[in-house]
Amino acid sequence: MKPKKTRIKDLRRAELLAAAHRVFMAQGLEGLTTARICAEAGMSAGILSYYFKGKDEVLFAVVRMNNRILVQEIVQRLVNTSTRWQRLVAIVSGNFPDDLFEQKVAAAWLSVCAASARNPDFARLQSIFYRRLASNLASVFAGVIPEPRFSQMVLTIGSMIDGLWLRKSAGGMVDGSTGIALVLATIEVQLTWKERMALDAQLHV
Repeated sequence: MKPKKTRIKDLRRAELLAAAHRVFMAQGLEGLTTARICAEAGMSAGILSYYFKGKDEVLFAVVRMNNRILVQEIVQRLVNTSTRWQRLVAIVSGNFPDDLFEQKVAAAWLSVCAASARNPDFARLQSIFYRRLASNLASVFAGVIPEPRFSQMVLTIGSMIDGLWLRKSAGGMVDGSTGIALVLATIEVQLTWKERMALDAQLHV
């Protein structure tokens, strides 16, 4: 009977996390209460404490889930790339998914950034996200632009992505395709003609 109980526990945890994710997307971290999560999951109030150590564990799992969504978006877009520039487009566009780049979602993610200042777990996830962005961009620019220009490029791209999500959370009219175009245009003006040609060269697989 133990495996069956384990499966039920895993199922309930998954249902509660999915419900927490929906609440988070609609109301951000401040609105992510135990009562709302249980109500969204169609379960009795207080059941959350049976499957999780506390609300903080749920919050951390939800934030990690959102980071994973962006990672998957980028990975999927990288599959069919054959040049460095195509890889760059995939990385940038993966940060503006069509079904996620909208005001409520942006406001929810902004609440995570704000919470990172006082929550070391959230800060660690943000740090992992930025390191992953730098690693992805290294696959584009390695051997093309030298340090410290690479570090400056990573900071520029990361700051633009963050800024566009911030603008979206505040009700800005920018859409995903416009955001992608702005980031790519900003990158392109910083490249020499030789560097731009290198990014268009076919990758050796």
